[in-house]
Amino acid sequence: MDYKIGMIVKGKVTGIQPYGAFVSLDKETQGLIHISECRHGYVKNLDEILTVGDEMDVMILDIDEYTKKISLSLRTLEEKSNFHYHSKKRRYRQEKMGQIGFKTIHDLMPQWIQEAKADEEKRFS
Repeated sequence: MDYKIGMIVKGKVTGIQPYGAFVSLDKETQGLIHISECRHGYVKNLDEILTVGDEMDVMILDIDEYTKKISLSLRTLEEKSNFHYHSKKRRYRQEKMGQIGFKTIHDLMPQWIQEAKADEEKRFS
C-alpha cells in the first residue's frame, strides 16, 4: 500500500518501549507512535494505555523518505479535552496586604532623594 501523510489507517501494536509503541500497518510496513502522540496530556507509562495486539486507527504524521520510517499518532484522532490548569496560587494574599502597589514607593521617593543628596553632600564636604 502507498502511504501518505495525513492518512488514517488501521494498525496493530507489535511492541511497546518506554519511548513509544511500534505498530504494524501491513506485513511489510511498521510505524512508531511516540509516547507524546498517544494521548493529550502527560503519559507516564504506555503499558497503561496500550497492550501488544491492540488494533486501532492511527494517523500518519510523517514519513522519512530516506529511511522509510513512519511516525504515527493516536492523539490527533482524539477529541481535544477541555482541560484547564488551575494554579494553586493563593488569591487571598493580595487582599490581606491591601492595595499598596507603587503608591508607597511614590510617597517615599522624595524622602529617599533627600537622604541620597545629604549622603552625597557629606561625602564631598
